[in-house]
Amino acid sequence: MRKFAYILLCVACAFGARAAGTQITARLDSAALLMGKTTALHIEITQDANAHGVLLSEAADTLSAMIEIAGRPAGDTLDLGNGRVQINRDLILQSFDSGLYVIPPLVYVTGTDTVKSEPLSLKVMPIPVDTEKDIMDYKPIEEEDFKVLDWIPDWLADYWWVWLLLLLAIAGSLYYYLKYYRKGRKINWKPAKKRLPPYEEAMLNLQALHEQQLPSQGREQEYFTGLTDILRVYIDRRFDINAVEMTSSQIIDTLRKNEETKAVNEQLSMILEVADLVKFANAKPLADDNEQAYRRAVDFVEATKPLPTEPAQPS
Repeated sequence: MRKFAYILLCVACAFGARAAGTQITARLDSAALLMGKTTALHIEITQDANAHGVLLSEAADTLSAMIEIAGRPAGDTLDLGNGRVQINRDLILQSFDSGLYVIPPLVYVTGTDTVKSEPLSLKVMPIPVDTEKDIMDYKPIEEEDFKVLDWIPDWLADYWWVWLLLLLAIAGSLYYYLKYYRKGRKINWKPAKKRLPPYEEAMLNLQALHEQQLPSQGREQEYFTGLTDILRVYIDRRFDINAVEMTSSQIIDTLRKNEETKAVNEQLSMILEVADLVKFANAKPLADDNEQAYRRAVDFVEATKPLPTEPAQPS
């Protein structure tokens, strides 16, 4: 009986050691994206704390002939306890050719152990182009075009700005006379209503947009345009980032470097990804996708709102 129990103990230890070996998993932020856009490939490696390994795709420029590696954000390592760690790495993928591509398994080598992730599929969709629109050409400005101005006297042409200011003053005086003085009205010199803080303004606008129920009326493009516009204005006012003039990928790359938004950047990335598909690829999201995009927008604003300032302590 002692020998049998000893054998069972050895088998259990060997099985536990094998089960606790090195493991690698990979997943995509989005399995579909527009041509030229980017998506993140999240890699998780679980291994013993004292093990050292190499990811064979770490230094490559591509994952396949049509999928490029556009960036490698800094990763991190989590301590899982019991002598185990989890290594997190991200690869930013980009493709400029439409089609359905297979991302081959990622290979991780540590000591004498070699593990592979499961293969993934990535669908790259072309950007729609309106071929019916005419291509406009620009005609160079010729000197003859200005001959019509030769009749203007020099004293008027040289001091045009003076006459412009005078004309504006006359127009302003006439407007004041017609609107206030002639009708016996008094001018209200009260200052304009102060604009709400970025957080309160964004939450009110999100609630108003949600109450319109645009997706149920088949107006998904209008809904996602309004949703992303609210987030762009909020990011502009909250973090002083000109998000209104940026593309979706530029916004994500900029906020990835911000400590206040790094934790919720993935939520914003998913919103902008779906919005781009709806606006530019005429994709039809499900009702759950519309509601989930709204919840993610609310969570992003809530997670990045300014912390309340503590009152100063009396000296």
